[in-house]
Amino acid sequence: MKEIVAVIGWIVGVQGALGAAGRTWGDGPWGLLDKWWDIPTAGYVVIMLAGAALAVYGEAAKQRAAR
Repeated sequence: MKEIVAVIGWIVGVQGALGAAGRTWGDGPWGLLDKWWDIPTAGYVVIMLAGAALAVYGEAAKQRAAR
């Protein structure tokens, strides 16, 4: 389960980062989320941070279980 949380966190974080970077430096958001929803730049930043939190939690839980 910890591996799944970490993978989901990485995917969500990358999608948030792509959306924020595309809105900031490109002509529109990059990634898959733009295909389904119109999310503002601040929303992409929140998605990126939530993904990072999930990834850190999953990776830390895997390390704790390995000890």
